[in-house]
Amino acid sequence: MKHIGAHVSASGGVGNAVLAAESIGADAFALFTRNQKTWVSKPLTADEVYTFKYLLKERGFDSQYVLPHDSYLINLGNPNEENLIKSRNAFLDEMQRAQQLGLQLLNFHPGSHLNLMSEDACLDQIAQEINLALDKTEGVTAVIENTAGQGTNLGYKFSQIARIIRGVNDKSRVGVCIDTCHTLAAGYDISTEMGYQFTFDEFEREIGFEYLRAIHLNDSKKGAGSRVDRHETLGNGMLGKDFFARFMHDTCFDDMPIILETPEPTIWAQEISWLRSL
Repeated sequence: MKHIGAHVSASGGVGNAVLAAESIGADAFALFTRNQKTWVSKPLTADEVYTFKYLLKERGFDSQYVLPHDSYLINLGNPNEENLIKSRNAFLDEMQRAQQLGLQLLNFHPGSHLNLMSEDACLDQIAQEINLALDKTEGVTAVIENTAGQGTNLGYKFSQIARIIRGVNDKSRVGVCIDTCHTLAAGYDISTEMGYQFTFDEFEREIGFEYLRAIHLNDSKKGAGSRVDRHETLGNGMLGKDFFARFMHDTCFDDMPIILETPEPTIWAQEISWLRSL
């Protein structure tokens, strides 16, 4: 069974994200648990945590299909020590917030080398930063999102994600989120039936489906190999409608949060309904 939702707003309190997800007919959702544009945010209050957990249960959501996303400021591969410490502290805070809310996943972009260190050294550093956060938290899986490969961002090749996973000590608490727009932009042409099969065969060889924890389901404004991260509404980009029909019939993506980050929130309910009709 597919569990589908979108990255909804938590403005006014994390509990509001539950109501926003309900309003679009979702049975999964993503959210920011803090201000994603600042390094330090005020702690979650006991009331906020209680309200979130209460609404989650009262409105019929299962916590395993909730996918919090960390701040875009965080770069666990940062070669600058001062900025790395900021990222380390912020990432730990994100993991702890997920734990407070009773959630099992935290989605994050792996990091960027900024042309100041080698790719391998950066990937190994990211793994060690994940280890530090896992050592100080319980029950939350660090979910690495594949990237489009813009600039010096790493994680656009499955082999890069596999290297990070190899460096994580507790393999039971590391996973992967596949973003379909990023996958295409990175050069994996999942828009065709042959390319789709080739891509996910490679994912199985390099990483393994046992690590797949979530999907960001987006169409792409740019074509395969563009290395440009530009999301499009479903069926109206370079992936096209056939891809989404193929995806919805693929049982490899059952029983995990499938999250829309498409650019028109006003049609999320229609997009979710369309996906289910497939």
